[in-house]
Amino acid sequence: MGPVLERYELEAFLTLADELHFGRTAERLGVSTGRISQTVKKLERRVGTSLFARTSRSVRLTAVGRALYEDLLPAYRQMGAALERATAAGRGVHGGLRVGFGTPWDGELLTAAADALAALHPGCEITVHEVPLDGGVRALQDGTLDVQCAAFPVREPDLTTGPVVATDERVLLLPVGHPLAGCASLGPEDLAGLDLIAPGGSVPRHWVDHHYPRATPSGAPVGRGPAAATWQEVLSHVTAGRGATPGAARGATYHPRPGIAYVPLRDVPPLEYGLVWPTASESALLRAFVAAVAARGGTLGP
Repeated sequence: MGPVLERYELEAFLTLADELHFGRTAERLGVSTGRISQTVKKLERRVGTSLFARTSRSVRLTAVGRALYEDLLPAYRQMGAALERATAAGRGVHGGLRVGFGTPWDGELLTAAADALAALHPGCEITVHEVPLDGGVRALQDGTLDVQCAAFPVREPDLTTGPVVATDERVLLLPVGHPLAGCASLGPEDLAGLDLIAPGGSVPRHWVDHHYPRATPSGAPVGRGPAAATWQEVLSHVTAGRGATPGAARGATYHPRPGIAYVPLRDVPPLEYGLVWPTASESALLRAFVAAVAARGGTLGP
């Protein structure tokens, strides 16, 4: 019999691979940072090589670590989904759930999960609603929605974040006449001097600064273009030459425009999407829905 992976080793490895930060991993799992470090070192000794490359400032997956992560994650999601389905069947799933999405691909994922769950549990009603770009997570906090698929990070103290259910590569949207529009790819330093079109409204400042940086890694300033309330407004501003904006590679398929170039961004982490919900309103139906979405999630691409 081959080596058996203990559950705490599996959770520690997958969580650290998601967070790439020992402190946040320990916080999510409710253990000490030392426990996470010891668990990972033990797993690395069993594998026979490093799974993470560590420096004083960063943590990243090695090639072996990335391969192990991609092999283990689907099985882990399937186990979690199976457990949630069994729990839901035992407790009985019923009631209503209002679900929000911000991108059309997330909307498709949530709708498919909602239909599958409703087929298993006819006593529940799940409705799916679009959240405008400048809506942030306000609808969760004012009670309009029960759960939302959002681009991470979400760090509001009254909200719980679930696992990453989908990822996509990042691109930069530019007017086709811009000098950078013909490049094969762009790096973080290429944002210097650009005006980024970002959402206004009630979107948390930390989220805006994460996705629409105000400076490059070397400290060169990045400007701000006009604020946008919806994605269609963003596309209109870019087409008119009022600025550029980061986005998902999938957008080239869902939002093609003759006046916009979608240029791949290199040396940046992928976009991550996951479910978020008010901590105080967790229910059997919500847990079953989270499991249904996780079972259907994955890597997005054109």
